[in-house]
Amino acid sequence: MGEIHELLFDLMLILLAARVFAEIAVRLNIPSVIGEITAGIILGPSLFGVLEANQMIRLLGEIGIILLLFEVGLQTDGSRLFKTGIRSLVTALGGFIFPFIFSYIACRYFLNLSLIESLFIGGALTATSIGITIRVLSALGKQNQTVGQVVLGAAVIDDVLGVILLGLLLEITLSGAINFQNTLRVVLFIAMFFALAPLAAKLMSYLIRRFDHSSALPGLIPTTVMSLVLFFAWLAYYVGAPELLGGFAAGLALSRRFFLPFGIAIKTDEKFSNRIYEQMKPVMQLFTPIFFVVVGLSVDLSQIDWTSEYLWFASSLLFVIAIVGKLAGAFLMRAVPFHEKIATGLAMTPRGEVGLIFIELGRSSNILSNKIYVIMLLVIVLTTILPPFVLKWYYKKNEEFMT
Repeated sequence: MGEIHELLFDLMLILLAARVFAEIAVRLNIPSVIGEITAGIILGPSLFGVLEANQMIRLLGEIGIILLLFEVGLQTDGSRLFKTGIRSLVTALGGFIFPFIFSYIACRYFLNLSLIESLFIGGALTATSIGITIRVLSALGKQNQTVGQVVLGAAVIDDVLGVILLGLLLEITLSGAINFQNTLRVVLFIAMFFALAPLAAKLMSYLIRRFDHSSALPGLIPTTVMSLVLFFAWLAYYVGAPELLGGFAAGLALSRRFFLPFGIAIKTDEKFSNRIYEQMKPVMQLFTPIFFVVVGLSVDLSQIDWTSEYLWFASSLLFVIAIVGKLAGAFLMRAVPFHEKIATGLAMTPRGEVGLIFIELGRSSNILSNKIYVIMLLVIVLTTILPPFVLKWYYKKNEEFMT
């Protein structure tokens, strides 16, 4: 693991480099996560080789993943699903199923990859980055229009489906094969976890809110909420689900409004939810960049044959599937103008942090080779960077139709 003074120096480099390159990326109208990955690539074996992702740094990165899923859950507003109804559901299911099936077929029969590799790549391409999508639509002032509401509602469903799929794939990875009984057990555990965890979290949030007013010391909310997130991550692992689900469930339970199955709503104090987000933001901003830097540190671009026809063929094929799959999902909507379907599909395309979580776990589980990892990294980076620019151009070109 190295000496403590080496770890302190490495963390200093990671945090400063992540911040500097994230700032540069944002000023270039590129998502900040791309800058943080770039920091890892520059510091890691791909370029200067001054850092390696040792056990302690990877542990901090794991905490970053859990907090990242907590943030996704915290920003999830289940009430959006009831505003956009069937359109969001159809778009989400189509945008989830089409990329998964298309990429699985491409990986198995055109790229000659194994079953589990194909499943992981398919899972990564089902993702939609709700954070990037919200930023783009907000910048255009379209978040409250029809397309914006459909996309945000669909992204909520995509998040839930993606996290569940990730749990199933990790179970397959651990067992080494697709086992119906194991799969059914994981599904039941996940269902039970999502049914019971929010109830427990609501009770704990009530206690946090009550004691926050009488606490003699500052910092009660971040301390107790962080403890809650870590507890739920441990609990998820204990019942047989991935730790990531714990962070997601905790965030979902503390979000502005979470809907349980069968239409039972648990109302949350929106002001308190906002306070949780604002006070947890510095903690999340500290740990989540470490995860994205680890993604960059984990790849060795110097070992890649950039003249390989396979690399460029595979990257191009999966990039096209990533776009076509989301557009196909949007085109399942009925009684919706053509230009709105195109805009919806483009807005659903960015993979961002959720796609990166998939491929990083695939790499750390020794499922994805360095070459395949680089291919998927290229695809996710391109589908994260390009669609926001294309969407802005498309809105300007069709401004008179986009209401």
